[in-house]
Amino acid sequence: MTKEIERKAPALYSTEKETDPRIVAKYFTPWTNWTWYMTEYDPVERLAFGLVEGFEKELGYFSLAELESVKGPFGLGIERDLHFGEHRLSEYL
Repeated sequence: MTKEIERKAPALYSTEKETDPRIVAKYFTPWTNWTWYMTEYDPVERLAFGLVEGFEKELGYFSLAELESVKGPFGLGIERDLHFGEHRLSEYL
């Protein structure tokens, strides 16, 4: 999580009435097909909301602290997509 992403991420619950919120960050596991698209964030709790793509696609909450604690093969961790540009949630639903 960068300070820039933290600044531009809307607060939790602030985009509930939006029909197509902006995705502010994408996280993924390099060894599986799991991906997290963050649309809202609480920097105090380090809790995010967005689209989670794993066994299914679903909207939900996820903890950045928990994502950081995950270790995969060869010590790989969950990564942030550094080249992820401006996207809307509808592009991934």
